[in-house]
Amino acid sequence: MQFTVTAEPDADDVNVVDNNLSDFNDADVGPAERTPLSVFAREDDGRVIAGINGMTAWGWLYVQRLWVGAEARGSGVAGKLLDTAEEEARKRGCHSAYIDTFNPVALKTYKRCGYVEYGRMENFIAGRDRIFLQKKL
Repeated sequence: MQFTVTAEPDADDVNVVDNNLSDFNDADVGPAERTPLSVFAREDDGRVIAGINGMTAWGWLYVQRLWVGAEARGSGVAGKLLDTAEEEARKRGCHSAYIDTFNPVALKTYKRCGYVEYGRMENFIAGRDRIFLQKKL
């Protein structure tokens, strides 16, 4: 047996791991029905000024990335993005959502939107904790 390490894995090798783990999990707990979910806030000219990228799977919404451009910060757009993503997740049959952050401003926003902390990695980076939050939908 040989072990290889790479920062540039072959796509076929990545797919072997991903597909086999998915097959195992599907057989173990049922299909994930993993579906991408993105929400974008745009200016009138179509330019994206904020957005969410995530997915729904196993009845959960996972907000993987939430970004708000500097010009839109403080305007409530993050909450509106979350509301929109959560609404779509409910339509897809999701019962809950989860998100994580190491940004103190984002943490306040998520808590204001009803997310509750369930885990923390202390001193994750630059003296900040990484905080994991969830919400019932």
